[in-house]
Amino acid sequence: MLESVTPQRPLILGSTSRYRRELVERLNLPFTTAAPDVDETPAPGEAPGDLALRLALAKAHAVAALHPDAIVIGSDQVSDLNGQPMGKPLVHERAVQQLRSMRGQTVMFHTAVAVVCKATGFEQSDIAVIKTVFRDLTDDEIERYLRAEQPYDCAGSAKSEGLGISLLDAIHSDDPTALIGLPMIRTCRMVRAAGIQLP
Repeated sequence: MLESVTPQRPLILGSTSRYRRELVERLNLPFTTAAPDVDETPAPGEAPGDLALRLALAKAHAVAALHPDAIVIGSDQVSDLNGQPMGKPLVHERAVQQLRSMRGQTVMFHTAVAVVCKATGFEQSDIAVIKTVFRDLTDDEIERYLRAEQPYDCAGSAKSEGLGISLLDAIHSDDPTALIGLPMIRTCRMVRAAGIQLP
């Protein structure tokens, strides 16, 4: 007698980030992506970690509202220099300013993830905090790096998974992919709890 198998719910990554998409592809599961319509403006006095967690949940809920039967992953990352959030630089000049401000400094990256399924009422969220120590970079090093990698779509103006690793003295984290944009250990834990089989 064949066992009946309950089909898994659709999995949706509520993000247009190619970095997050590449990380979810590691799970070898079928999934789609959807752009969450969320205002990312920080609230007055909002701490970087609180902002990241609020936006991860808001993104997951925004996509889940349109796909109530799906399991939705939302995520957000905020870099934090001395308590001040830093977003994506978007342009070269802003990236230069960010990297100059971070040279010789310890920068915290707050990467939040939320998993939501509207149909079942499932909701979990968590945050990984990554401590990064930047080298005392020269202006020439900053310029060469930015011209080579053009990380203008990355919070903090550096890609640790690429040439940006050369800018750092140390990374301290309990979830190694969190710095790239999605803490996969936490994400796996949550999607399993939501009902998806892994591995």
